[in-house]
Amino acid sequence: MSILTLNCGSSSVKYSVYDEDKKEFVRRGVIERVGGKDCPDHTAAVKRVLKAVPKDNLRAVGHRVVHGGEKFKQSARVTPELIKTVEAVAELAPLHNPPNLAGIRAAQKLLPSVPHVAVFDTAFHQTMEPAAYIYPLPYEWYQKYGIRRYGFHGTSHLYVSARAAALLKRPLEDLKIVTLHVGNGASAAAVSGGKSVDTSMGFTPLEGLVMGTRCGWVDPAVPLYVMEREGQNTDEMDLLLNKKSGLLGITGRFYDRRDILEQAEAGDQRCRLAIEIEARSLKKTIGSYAACMGGLDAVVFTAGVGENAPAIRAAALEGLGFLGIRLDAERNEKAVGGRGEEIITTDDSPVKVLVIPTNEALVIAEDTLAFLAGRE
Repeated sequence: MSILTLNCGSSSVKYSVYDEDKKEFVRRGVIERVGGKDCPDHTAAVKRVLKAVPKDNLRAVGHRVVHGGEKFKQSARVTPELIKTVEAVAELAPLHNPPNLAGIRAAQKLLPSVPHVAVFDTAFHQTMEPAAYIYPLPYEWYQKYGIRRYGFHGTSHLYVSARAAALLKRPLEDLKIVTLHVGNGASAAAVSGGKSVDTSMGFTPLEGLVMGTRCGWVDPAVPLYVMEREGQNTDEMDLLLNKKSGLLGITGRFYDRRDILEQAEAGDQRCRLAIEIEARSLKKTIGSYAACMGGLDAVVFTAGVGENAPAIRAAALEGLGFLGIRLDAERNEKAVGGRGEEIITTDDSPVKVLVIPTNEALVIAEDTLAFLAGRE
């Protein structure tokens, strides 16, 4: 029997087929340019997926859903009520939830006889205490509008923290780990005893670490100040904060770390500054999360940048020897894409730093199987 996983974005559908008996993926792929001439919508994209995957032994479909609000603390069967809830919080993730829902509807239409399970990015962070997720704003905003820290990349943080425990040969319940999902979008999580106790992304994926085009943490008065002087409306400022800030805003030209590192090496001062700012953002987060957890056993880097940018990892870890982090420069340089899971600290480093490729599709497949097992 097999599980089909679907990760539907606005212009792409990533899919994989997980063989339950072999406990491995037997097929992966992506349908791109959804909304274009050759693939006009998500129904057409899912049809193309189903042409590429075996359907005879398909047991269920697991769907990635970015935002589940407060209601969903774990994966759940797709029902009309679930769809209504995901629709209701779509304004909190307008770039993600609508295509997630489009993929669900398309798959249900084409595969009506198998269970469909929603796996939420936000679910992993629902273990946070109120002190971690309530903002210092009028409490009525939380009560009326659900304004709070939700956190994202939950499937990635869940996966790499569990893999770190396995690599370190220690129970996850005994570990205090900072996980750093660093790609174009970036987030950190403080994982204590296997549970998320704090995370950097907040009400939306805009908050937190410096990102490729998103600003992350800034003084909230700055956008108001600029809007007043530039005569900008909220849509214009939203575009600036999400699409034209972050590393792109600093460099004026680049958001891809490969370009930024190359130009920094060539002497571009703003690219050098961008790397310093990102490294400082990561460094401060590692330190603050260690303080919140009352200790630190491991740091994990994952996602495109985290897995493939030794220079950024080294800059982020520089000066953290007082926390017990002793980076092995050679191991760090060798830990790039394709090498698998690596420990990049010295053998005698009290705190271990690991590079672990994320595998969100596996979390979706395993959560779907766990849901089915619970039903049975």
